[in-house]
Amino acid sequence: MPLEIAKKLWTVDEVLRMQDTGILTPDNRLELIRGELIEMSPSGNRHRIVVNCINKLLNKLIGEAYTIWVQTPITLNELSAPEPDIALLKWKGDFYSPQPPGPEDILLIIEVADSSLSFDRTIKAALYAEFGIPEYWILNLQEPCVEQYQLPGKDRYTRKTIVSKEEKLELPGLGQEITVGQLLGVS
Repeated sequence: MPLEIAKKLWTVDEVLRMQDTGILTPDNRLELIRGELIEMSPSGNRHRIVVNCINKLLNKLIGEAYTIWVQTPITLNELSAPEPDIALLKWKGDFYSPQPPGPEDILLIIEVADSSLSFDRTIKAALYAEFGIPEYWILNLQEPCVEQYQLPGKDRYTRKTIVSKEEKLELPGLGQEITVGQLLGVS
């Protein structure tokens, strides 16, 4: 008979209390996914540069119509608060204080992926689809391309498109187009 091991699943509130008391520090680099604390891949210099490039580009394009969160947790439910590289959110004058954004506030999530590519394609894509995030992009630094996921289903996206460096993507809700090269900061 297989050995059964009980897991302790953490809630967003418990993790926040651990942060407030200093048990968890920003140096821990953890994400709460389905009640489990997952150690995030370290971000290299190229990853940081691309995230900052995307942030600058999106801020220039959207003005004050929307809000951009950069590497900030989003609360999907009481057991999941992933920390995407970029989240394009509906505008709220209070900047989501005191209530953080939920799935209904998110238009687009972008993950910049190199070493985290497999995790972003499987675990994160399934999580974002389950919570109805309308569009999810993985900026694949290995290829380079964008893996565009749309039409969220129960546990996966039903449409996946590979967009090459020269091709254009439309920003959800904005009707503006950008190239993958612009996201990478090369065009």
